[in-house]
Amino acid sequence: MNLKFEDITTIDEKLSKRHIDLDPGGYFIIFIDREASLICAKHFTNIIDDRGLAIDPETGKPIPAKGKVERQETKIFTARTAKEMCVKIFEETYPCPVTMLDHAAYLGREFLRAETALLTGKEYIQD
Repeated sequence: MNLKFEDITTIDEKLSKRHIDLDPGGYFIIFIDREASLICAKHFTNIIDDRGLAIDPETGKPIPAKGKVERQETKIFTARTAKEMCVKIFEETYPCPVTMLDHAAYLGREFLRAETALLTGKEYIQD
């Protein structure tokens, strides 16, 4: 059986709705800088409370999952390719800001999507 683009899209959309545990190492906001031809990732710290919610370490308040949040990133990573970004974050940053394997896999997929958008001129929206 050959997968079609529509099949892959349906699978991905379904999987995007599943529950995931949040990484106590923090989270990333990923975007592309077209002028500089770069993939960018802002890293933010958080605390995961006993309910599984991400808490802002400075305010002690939950970080909303949607909408604009004004927080200061701990670091901005930039790279020309998805692979370069993964090397910078997972191999060259100590301690690694990612503490969960499923989070690492998610980031790899997102960096590849961002790279593809950068190369094709299409819009990139983080999943």
